[in-house]
Amino acid sequence: MRIETLVLGPLETNTYLVGAETDPAVLVIDPAGEPERIRAGLRGRPVAAVLLTHGHFDHTGALGMFQGVPVYIHPDDQGMLSDPVRSLAMMVGDTAARPTAAEPVGEGDTLRIAGLEISVLHTPGHTPGSVTYRIGDVLFTGDTMFFHSYGRTDFPGGSPEQMKKSLRRLESLPGDLRVCPGHGPETSLSEERKTFY
Repeated sequence: MRIETLVLGPLETNTYLVGAETDPAVLVIDPAGEPERIRAGLRGRPVAAVLLTHGHFDHTGALGMFQGVPVYIHPDDQGMLSDPVRSLAMMVGDTAARPTAAEPVGEGDTLRIAGLEISVLHTPGHTPGSVTYRIGDVLFTGDTMFFHSYGRTDFPGGSPEQMKKSLRRLESLPGDLRVCPGHGPETSLSEERKTFY
């Protein structure tokens, strides 16, 4: 599996371009913004789907460039795509249009796209519809788990109690999985198990 990371937008959000070794198409996880940089990073490769870990503006700013591409998001966060208050876009004057037609994903779903198998874990706490995508031995955690930290729970829909449960759930997964978070450097479950949440 190939994983390329672009750090984009005013909050330095990690956008991931993920592809199988045997398929030219890629998945885009959390297209944060700066569509010209995403386009350059794609180098002409087709985009099979966009996966959103949650609906906040800093993870969806470049959605407008993916017209006609399937976009996956948990139903609890889908309304954020058309609501600049819930997505927090209003706070920073972000007026970029987001496509609102999306494919729902939830706990236990398995997607097979572009030669990859993607498992969906519902990990609320940062937002009600936050999800983690597992592809092989890699977790794309959005704003649920960071390096020695986790996402804020004081925004509308956030919950410290749910965040604690989600973090414990991720830490309890077997093996030493690689963690690709929504912000900051990569980490691993073995590293995060050292941190008391």
